[in-house]
Amino acid sequence: MDKSTVNIKGYDIDVYSLNTVIVGTGAAGLNAADSLYNLGQTDIAIVTEGINMGTSRNTGSDKQTYYKLTVSGDTPDSVKEMADTLFSGGSMHGDIALAEASLSAKSFYKLVDIGVPFPHNKYGEYIGYKTDHDPRNRATSAGPLTSKFMTEKLEVQVKNKGIKIFDGYLVIGILTDGDSEGKRSTGLIAVNMDEMNGKNMGFTLFNCTNIIYAAGGPAGMYKTSVYPESQTGASGIAFEAGAKGINLTESQYGIASIKFRWNLSGTYQQVLPRYVSTDKDGNDEKEFLEEYFENPGKMLDAIFLKGYQWPFDPRKVDGFGSSIIDILVFNEIQNKGRRVYLDFMQNLSWGSKDGEIDFSILSGEAYVYLKNSKVLFGKPIDRLAKMNQPAIDLYTGNGIDLYKEYLEIAVCAQHNNGGLMGNSWWESNLRNFFPVGEVNGTFGVYRPGGSALNSTQVGSFRAAQYIKHNYKREPENIDRFIEVSKKQLEDKLDIALDVMQSAGEESNIFEIRNRALERMSRYGAHIRTLQGCIEGIAECAGDINTFTDSVKIGSASELPDVFRTYDILVSQYVYLYAIKEYIEKGGRSRGSYLVRDENGRLPMEGLSEDFRFSLDDGAFSDRAFEVELDNSKGTLDVKVSCNNVRPVPVEDNWFENVWNDYRNDKIVK
Repeated sequence: MDKSTVNIKGYDIDVYSLNTVIVGTGAAGLNAADSLYNLGQTDIAIVTEGINMGTSRNTGSDKQTYYKLTVSGDTPDSVKEMADTLFSGGSMHGDIALAEASLSAKSFYKLVDIGVPFPHNKYGEYIGYKTDHDPRNRATSAGPLTSKFMTEKLEVQVKNKGIKIFDGYLVIGILTDGDSEGKRSTGLIAVNMDEMNGKNMGFTLFNCTNIIYAAGGPAGMYKTSVYPESQTGASGIAFEAGAKGINLTESQYGIASIKFRWNLSGTYQQVLPRYVSTDKDGNDEKEFLEEYFENPGKMLDAIFLKGYQWPFDPRKVDGFGSSIIDILVFNEIQNKGRRVYLDFMQNLSWGSKDGEIDFSILSGEAYVYLKNSKVLFGKPIDRLAKMNQPAIDLYTGNGIDLYKEYLEIAVCAQHNNGGLMGNSWWESNLRNFFPVGEVNGTFGVYRPGGSALNSTQVGSFRAAQYIKHNYKREPENIDRFIEVSKKQLEDKLDIALDVMQSAGEESNIFEIRNRALERMSRYGAHIRTLQGCIEGIAECAGDINTFTDSVKIGSASELPDVFRTYDILVSQYVYLYAIKEYIEKGGRSRGSYLVRDENGRLPMEGLSEDFRFSLDDGAFSDRAFEVELDNSKGTLDVKVSCNNVRPVPVEDNWFENVWNDYRNDKIVK
């Protein structure tokens, strides 16, 4: 890695030149760096907004799942079967499914070898269990903090190798060269957040042959979100650079706590907590679910199943299914203006006698599960302590005592199955640019729980493989790099300079951002209408077009939030446009969202017309929506195409032929 300094518009700006820059220090980014180094490409560095930030390190669930090929017991399994499972979720490319299945065991055992504590039995079998959308027992877990353990152990590997980490650098632009057909990434614009008050406002350039982009999902788009607050995402600058998106319609939503952001799945629901709502001031408390269910048994069953079936799913709404609870929670908050809580201190009134639940009214599945778990007694908190004490300890460690207080909840954005488009080597249509982890739109409509963690490891390794075999060249000569990059850098500098004219005034950057977040949760979350998308797009375009004129900051230290907010606005615009196109083409309710259909049905009496819906009939399950932002003419033009997915490949795996290709370096192409 070489360092030089260039002067642009009177500012001395540092330039670092090297083969590959990895953006992000989550499970995907750290594995990409470690894998590249292990493969022999050591001219690399990591750029991160904050090494302790992001989703991988700061999120989990009651038992966070890692999905992989079955490696225990007598249950038959194969790479092809796992690929078929991933592919069957709809709108996923088959070659990507095959790659994720093929490398799942390799990736898993690497994590085992570096110290992630996945459980095994006395014979060394890494046992598994069945997760959602999983026909086998492929799931495993290292507990509530599986992804945190992964990240920490991978960080040790990276630091032991002495890989340079630029910590505290926010990436604000992706530099490119070439026309639309042969466009490639050439580097990055970042700001050193420790130098925002310096002479160059912290601006820094990276001149690199390749970018592995592990920036995480676009978490900052939503007001109601279970993503950690440290995760905002950086998809907007990728769209600006010309990277295509895929399946942006497909995100996952579920009930989560909002004071401390955490998924309320598994045992949090299976212990049958009390759902209550209050007015904005915490008064007028009521158990609102009983207003909608025909009997207490069905209500308790729906709550119990919410543990198994945590993500909102419109297929699980009818017949008092578990996802009706998400709708009722949303209805209380958005339509009635109330606040909703889980109470683990008392049993629900309806279905209880003298404060004790009548377990006999439960369905067989719920009753047997709780009986086998030996928790047919007490209050929800007692049952939770018996079944999963760490679930209580987690909240205690974050300042919330479930023995003494209610847990405020909402239906929150949790994961993006779509994202930036990549091929089976995770390379974008923007050459030399490799989105990995959640920022890559690997998955389609449905996916097995825990498959996202496997994808972080497989995708980052595949990108590293491809770079090592095909993109070894040195970065551009510094003069050529500046010639190509100058205008792009000046545009970003102009944003900072325009906004800096307001420095010292009362800041409104978070007011602008909060307005944007509320918009996305209102129009682009799990309850969607065509008119809402149209309104949201218009509002978003207005915010983008007037951005530098509208933003006020108190000091240069707020410039990172200016760029984060602008990225959020661009991401929202592209995502809402994709959702609008899907609805206009006849797309209906599927995955983890409900689309209003005036000819559809209401889930139950007394609900708003916005909940009238029809289920998807699979019309688009063999196709994927691709989205491209074109701002070359100074306008926000979005192109959407609906293309057939690639099937799962059927390979001629005759050993001698594959061995010959492998020895002659014909595999990684």
